[in-house]
Order: sequence, then C-alpha cells, then structure tokens
Amino acid sequence: MTGDGNPTDPQATPTPFVVVTGLSGAGKSQAIRALEDLGYLCVDNLPTALLAAFADLTAAGAGATGGARASAAVLDVRDPHFLDAFPVALLRLRRRKDLGVVVLFIEASDEALVRRYSETRRPHPLAPDRSVLEGILEERTRLETIKRGADRVINTSDLTVHELRAVFSELSRGGAAARLVVTLISFGYKHGVPLESDLLLDVRFLPNPHFVPHLRPRTGIDPEVQRYVGGFDAAQEFLGRVTGLLRFLLPQYAREGKSYLTIGIGCTGGRHRSVAIVERLRQQMTDLRNIHLLVKHRDITTPGDAE
Repeated sequence: MTGDGNPTDPQATPTPFVVVTGLSGAGKSQAIRALEDLGYLCVDNLPTALLAAFADLTAAGAGATGGARASAAVLDVRDPHFLDAFPVALLRLRRRKDLGVVVLFIEASDEALVRRYSETRRPHPLAPDRSVLEGILEERTRLETIKRGADRVINTSDLTVHELRAVFSELSRGGAAARLVVTLISFGYKHGVPLESDLLLDVRFLPNPHFVPHLRPRTGIDPEVQRYVGGFDAAQEFLGRVTGLLRFLLPQYAREGKSYLTIGIGCTGGRHRSVAIVERLRQQMTDLRNIHLLVKHRDITTPGDAE
C-alpha cells in the first residue's frame, strides 16, 4: 500500500487516525498520553516525512493483535521540515479511504504559554536565543494556516490534565473506548488487607457459614453458601446500599480519568462471606457501561481454623 492508500474493502469502517499539532507548550504531550490511555497506538514528535509510513503501518495492523488499530501522532515545529512538508502530507493522508483522519490543533493563550515555559525552564523551539514570547508569537503566526485546516481547535489555557483527558475521551468515541478496570477482591482479615485496595468493605457483621457444619468445607462460590449469606436482611440491605454507592462512584472515577480501581471485601478467613458478597456484587454490576469488571478471590484456598 502506498502513502495514498486504497482499502481492500471499500465497505470497511475507516481506522481512526488522529494527528495532533499546535503550539509548543500547549499540551500536545498530555494529549498524546491521554489518547494512549484510551488505547491508541501513539507516536510523539513524528517526523513529517514518516507520516505516510506510519499511516500504512496503522492500516496494516502494526499492533500486537495484528489488526488495524486506532493511532495518533504528534507533529510540530520540532521537525525543521514541518511547516513546509505538513500541508502536502496531510492532503495525501485525507485522500485515504481506509483511515478516519482527524486533525487536532492544540493552543493556549500567550500568558499561559509564557508561564508554562517559565515553570519548566525548557527553551522554546523557535526561540533558542531570544525571548520565549517572541518565539510564541512567531509560531502562532506561522501555524495559522494549519490551524484553519484543523478539524478541531482545543484551547488548554484553563484545562486541568483530567479535563484534557475528558476532552479526548469524548473525541475518541467510535474509536478506542476508555474503560475503568474495577477489581472486586475477596480476602480474609486474618491474612492481611490487600495492599492494592482503594476501597475496603468489612462483611464480618454477617452470620458466618463456618459455624454451619455442612457449609464449613464449602466456599462462597457454592450456591448454597451464597443463599445462606444472602438470606439475611442485613446482607440484602448491605448489597443494596453498596450497589447504589458503586453505581454512583464508578462513573465519577471514570470521568475523572482513573483507569483502575480495586475494591476489597473482607471477612475473617476470606472463604465464605466475602466470596459470596463479591459474587453477588458481580451479578449486580454487569450492566455498567465502560466498566471492565474483574473478580479475584485471594484467600479462597487458604486453610484456616476460624473463618
């Protein structure tokens, strides 16, 4: 396939391909990291001469899965040939039918850019031997044509890192979807609290199947143990309250840009009550959107003399 590209299947859905450009210091690096978190294959500071080759690799499936993968690249004035070569390279890229090309132009106010450069003490690429403001003003003027041709212009002057990520989450819909990975982990307090836990819930207030002779050798995976634990009013109310809390919290964590959340559910030994409650929560949370739910029973096979 050449740089102009012809899809083998004209009916195939174009692979998302995002080109990030804009002013130095405006947040292009944060933007590419946000897209990488969303599952994009990303390259920062890609030479303009390699844009067509990267597009070919994207369409051919350069990822480990072997299939076409949403991709993104940052191109800017760090490449000395960018200003002259980019318009032609972009025109060729937009002619391709196998890629859904989106150009994002990232900018910020002069005041914000001057402040950022003063905080980082990095030299502006167009101002190695003059004031930062002079470099910013020249770059803004020289990029005006490219800005006018962008699909979206994003001003980051007042955006936090989390807000910037939210912008790209919204833009990526239809491409790689952001998901919060939630791990429900059952454990026994007698074996220690899981260090990776973000939230902890203690279910030792529930009646213990360990003291029911025919349930003692079983675990919370067993349906009869689950019916026993879940049959008490306190368990029903607990599950209802916790499910309501998580249905509220998880979308908030995802919106804030959190990628992983671990919820520890603990009982004495980690074999009966905590396991049964985790299994019930798993059943009640399967319908949550953009949440990838994992379950781990840490101590279910650990023997103990009192559960």
